[in-house]
Amino acid sequence: MNLDEMKILEYVDKAILAREKAYAPYSKFKVGAILVDENGVETTGANIENGSYGLSNCAERSAIFAAASNGMRKIKLIAVVADTTGPVSPCGACRQVIKEFADDDTIIILGNLKRDYKIMTMEELLPYGFEL
Repeated sequence: MNLDEMKILEYVDKAILAREKAYAPYSKFKVGAILVDENGVETTGANIENGSYGLSNCAERSAIFAAASNGMRKIKLIAVVADTTGPVSPCGACRQVIKEFADDDTIIILGNLKRDYKIMTMEELLPYGFEL
């Protein structure tokens, strides 16, 4: 997948829109994500909190689980956005779940509401990640 800055910012903007669907009454920290699978299908996700905090789900995993439930097996691109000073960083659990569906060519875009972004590889995001 070849991306210029305009296309990167398009995905950041789509993640910003996905963020608006977040359910975050406890932390007030809304996160949005979008992924593109091996067939070019786009799936968005937002974080969904629960009063029993351990049952909450991050935006990245919401998007990945929705896409996987519809047959996705490889992520070509994933972008995640939150209202942070710099580009938001996925939690450890999300990094491992992204790795499950990523390959060496997966593009990972970390962003924020100011449209600042950083592009990472899976190896940069999760060195020494678990795999079978």
